[in-house]
Amino acid sequence: MPKRIAVLASGRGSNLEALYAHFTHRAPADAQIALVASDKRDAGALAFAERNGIPAVALEMGAGHAAALATVLATHRIDLVALAGYLRLVPAEIVRAYRGRIVNVHPALLPAFGGKGMYGERVHQAVLAAGARVTGVTVHFVDEVYDRGATIAQWPVPVFSDDTVHTLAARVLRVEHRLFPHALAAVARGEIRLTDDGRADGAPYRARPDAAFALGTPEDDDLARNIAAAFAR
Repeated sequence: MPKRIAVLASGRGSNLEALYAHFTHRAPADAQIALVASDKRDAGALAFAERNGIPAVALEMGAGHAAALATVLATHRIDLVALAGYLRLVPAEIVRAYRGRIVNVHPALLPAFGGKGMYGERVHQAVLAAGARVTGVTVHFVDEVYDRGATIAQWPVPVFSDDTVHTLAARVLRVEHRLFPHALAAVARGEIRLTDDGRADGAPYRARPDAAFALGTPEDDDLARNIAAAFAR
């Protein structure tokens, strides 16, 4: 049976769209998006879910957040949780209950440029301010601390001298859309697991230094093929 995935998102949900396309059209036997939930009632992710017939829930915030989220996940019989631009720290009770089954995508090569408050454009601003020549994407298991969980996959992205926050963000996002679905599918198939001592077992994937970058050119197709090959069964 395909794993049932809940996607938690705070914004427009472009990574949700990438996951939906992957599991609907390319790997329906691995998993299905069974729920989309958000901490923001006007999130674009909820609108996308409703347009595509996916159950959509605006989460209760405040003191009852953990219990409400646990109830929603149980009601929809969720196997895996994917954070796709979700800005809230997942309650510790949920992390414990779904240990090894919550996965996040981060727009940098962790542990660099991660931690509390490091999300979206803030990450890319920090990369540019640091003068970094390479950034990237990390997919990782989620624990009780922002961006600390074991790495599942990483892929580098170049930083160009004339980059702005917006051009860099767009280049990184293209890699997120390709890497996240394949990494999540590997977890869904049980090929990558979180061990008792907090490691990702099953050959977490890190791209070679000479791997293709996502440049908005035909190299994008090469990147997609390389990522797919890395997570081939």
